[in-house]
Amino acid sequence: MSLTRRLALVQGTDERKFMETALKIAFATTDMETVNQHFGSAKSFAIYAVDMEDAQLLEAAQFGELSQDGNEDKLSVKLDLLNGCAAVYCQAVGGSAINQLITRGIQPVKVHEGGKIKDLIVDLQNEMKAGPSSWLAKAINQHKSPDPERFNKMEDEGWDE
Repeated sequence: MSLTRRLALVQGTDERKFMETALKIAFATTDMETVNQHFGSAKSFAIYAVDMEDAQLLEAAQFGELSQDGNEDKLSVKLDLLNGCAAVYCQAVGGSAINQLITRGIQPVKVHEGGKIKDLIVDLQNEMKAGPSSWLAKAINQHKSPDPERFNKMEDEGWDE
């Protein structure tokens, strides 16, 4: 199985600044509006940048035809595409895929059939504002840039020997 189409949107200066605080979130979808795919057999993904206030489509990707069972290699292309994502929303995900996603720092999130992407993004943003769950807090900390003033703050605290 291979990646057959990939549309990545070009980012301007404002978008690059937005990406410093946003998380990349993937959705298994065929219509770009609802989560309607199992992770392993997903024919396409929409990847968004999401922060507390905004969400922007970063890219959309489609895959070629694949056999369903016994084809573990089908996951590698999808996992490579999702590199840097904090989570992937899908209808279902198998045990092998869960292990591979978690190893890469990607949280699989199972949603009910037909969950609308825009509603899931709003729910995620509300969770960010209200106090993130453990996986989301970990993702935020992993994707956050280090504070450039951290060493100055340490120096101001002084050292006790």
